[in-house]
Amino acid sequence: GIDTATPTGRLLFHILASIAEMERELIRERTMAGLLAARGKNGPGRGRKSVLTPKKRATAMKLLAAGDRPRDVAEAIGVSVATFYRHFPAGGGEPAS
Repeated sequence: GIDTATPTGRLLFHILASIAEMERELIRERTMAGLLAARGKNGPGRGRKSVLTPKKRATAMKLLAAGDRPRDVAEAIGVSVATFYRHFPAGGGEPAS
């Protein structure tokens, strides 16, 4: 460790702390620049894309209107039952926003 009881130890401690602070600020700058570049390239949205595409959503609505069970609809559109209920909380009818 660093002996902070001596003037040399305190100096070394402050120098290392300043270097760590500078590195933290550089990381923050690079992160912000990367986020801005990604926003400009891909639009405002970040994160994972929904597995329930508009086409799958329309298919699900048709199958539900025809009286199919939610489990069968989920299988037909290729999503898990949990994902189906996340997008259609009532198990049918209007999808969640």
